[in-house]
Amino acid sequence: MITMSSMLELGGLKRWRIIAAALALIAMAGCSTLRLAYNQADTLMYWWLDGYVEFTPTQAPQVRNAIAGWFEWNRRGQLPDYAALLDSAAEEILNDTTPARVCERVQEIRVRLDRAVQHALPRAAVLAVGFDAAQLDRLEAKQAEAAAELRKEYLSPEPAERRQAAVKRLRERAEQLYDRLDGKQRERLERGVAQSSFDTERWLAERERRQRELAQALRAVQGGAPTADGVAPDTQPLQAMWHRVKQSPDADYRRYQDELIAYNCALSAEFHNGTTPEQRLAAQRQLRAWRADLLQLASPG
Repeated sequence: MITMSSMLELGGLKRWRIIAAALALIAMAGCSTLRLAYNQADTLMYWWLDGYVEFTPTQAPQVRNAIAGWFEWNRRGQLPDYAALLDSAAEEILNDTTPARVCERVQEIRVRLDRAVQHALPRAAVLAVGFDAAQLDRLEAKQAEAAAELRKEYLSPEPAERRQAAVKRLRERAEQLYDRLDGKQRERLERGVAQSSFDTERWLAERERRQRELAQALRAVQGGAPTADGVAPDTQPLQAMWHRVKQSPDADYRRYQDELIAYNCALSAEFHNGTTPEQRLAAQRQLRAWRADLLQLASPG
């Protein structure tokens, strides 16, 4: 089923997996909001990327076309699959679950995310060849700014404030699905956050490593620019970078991440099993509403 753990997975992934924005929309509240956001996502993504790179007049239409092409592929070929995943989750959500089943759902989302990124990498490589040194320097500067903003947002000097902020984010995501939580459920989330091994400093350091590797991969793609006869640039640097996003080269971090995922799956299963029949019905209605939206978005015209 789509539980808090899988929604958290989406929430986390979308911070550094730019091209997978369509997947993150599944976790948005409100059917009309989802449709509106998806229909505008290609424009919003262009603006977001332009804020990092500042495309030239020549590059701008190429980037817009590449983004539009990816979304067209995603709309026609992938949204029905996402809808099927939500349909399956809606069937299960009235019943109790297990940590193993929650982790299976997280993995299902990761597989779809990987498919989305793999489809984007050749387009990204073609565009990267046209970037100049100043644009890549700007990208790295903007990445540093974004990292500083995240540190300010997530690293409150007071541990209690940091914990309460995490509880608030988790509660809001849970209420997107289950509707309003009662006092005992909110307390359970607070205990879950307090007992979690999540390390904000460690997460931010890993995120910043990925940002550095993205800039390095883009520079490496430029080193293998296409020839005059139109041979496509080598996507290997971006493929290698994406592999290290999925699986950190730091063995200690991989162990930490695996333990954290297992904990989140267990917490999600326990929380779900403590929801009321009314909350589960509300969650089922929400999942089916999201499913209907995705199918409408995928339909011709």
